[in-house]
Amino acid sequence: MAGPLKPQDTRSVEAAIQNALADDKTLEIVGHGSKRAIGRAAQWDLTLDLSELSGVTLYEPAELVLSARAGTPLAEIGALVAGENQQLAFEPMDCASIFGGSAPHGTIGGALATNLSGPRRLKAGAARDHFLGFTAVSGRGETFKSGGRVVKNVTGYDLSKLLAGSWGTLAVMTEITIKVSPRPETEESLVVIGLDDATAAQAMALATGSTGEISGAAHVPPAAAARLPLRIAGASAVTALRLEGVRPSIAHRRELLTKLLQVYGDIASLGEAQSHAFWRAIRDVTPFAATATGVDAPLWRISTAPAKGPEVVARIAAMSNAEVLYDWAGGLVWALLPPSDDAGAMLVRDPVAAAGGHATLVRAPASVRAAVAVFEPQDQVLAALTKRVKEGFDPKGILNPGRMYAGV
Repeated sequence: MAGPLKPQDTRSVEAAIQNALADDKTLEIVGHGSKRAIGRAAQWDLTLDLSELSGVTLYEPAELVLSARAGTPLAEIGALVAGENQQLAFEPMDCASIFGGSAPHGTIGGALATNLSGPRRLKAGAARDHFLGFTAVSGRGETFKSGGRVVKNVTGYDLSKLLAGSWGTLAVMTEITIKVSPRPETEESLVVIGLDDATAAQAMALATGSTGEISGAAHVPPAAAARLPLRIAGASAVTALRLEGVRPSIAHRRELLTKLLQVYGDIASLGEAQSHAFWRAIRDVTPFAATATGVDAPLWRISTAPAKGPEVVARIAAMSNAEVLYDWAGGLVWALLPPSDDAGAMLVRDPVAAAGGHATLVRAPASVRAAVAVFEPQDQVLAALTKRVKEGFDPKGILNPGRMYAGV
């Protein structure tokens, strides 16, 4: 395979795709490669490396809008907006730890292409909800734009929503516009120790349904809690609720939630620094980091109704020695399974399907990812629709073919 193609701008991306079309070559699309091991283990002829397509092109703090080239590091954007007391509210995870890396390498293009969303999703929404517009090149070798620089600037199809979560299979985004949010003055977290999964789900549901305005709700069972970067409870389970905002508001909401949840046991509080460290660990799933569990240990990302989370986990745990971590008040479950030839696919997919959810195999050896459906299998109607959308944007199938589904 030839060395990677490293375009400098949209025009050179367009030229690279047109050349690939002319030569009947397929392209792997990467930024800094932090999520390269997620997806089916397909093969491509060339790599289109967007790492040099970097830099913030517009930032208007007063308008809460930012535009950046697709290869711009999230760390660079985060530092820039923090200087204006702002943040990326969708809180994209850093995948380095689960694949054995150390330094953060995620890019804004990768975050939107994969629709990465962290613990604040239950309050702020997913990455796609902060996606205002983009410039991209389709698999036809044609540059196109969608959206703009304000929230209500969509006419016709909302292509930003379509490309978010498409994993680079429809088009190569070269520039992205997102909305940013004011950074809260401070944060703290309330913690209940020692709850079982079902009781923790009840407590989190009670908190999210209250006027406490929590921006994070997570439950970490004992095995995973023992690997948290701060020792909150030793070997006990941890159920945490995050409060963000101005201090008087946090004080009022802390009192409200403490009274509401005191029936579940003693409630401790994490100050700003500890709270931030805890939620960064939840965001990046550090209890299941490759250094702690092994890079070949299968890691599943399960989305389901929050009330169904413990039920799904109970069925999986009954058939395997699984470890789990609950985020989004139980709507997102990270499940670590013992290594096997199929990464425990049948053990996971049947309970998840019964609960009306979906699951993605985030980490497994390439040989397993080549043999097992990595993304949620689609029924015949949805698979046909997916294929038609792919053909509309990339009729010759040159962009990340097979990354999500065989033949697409």
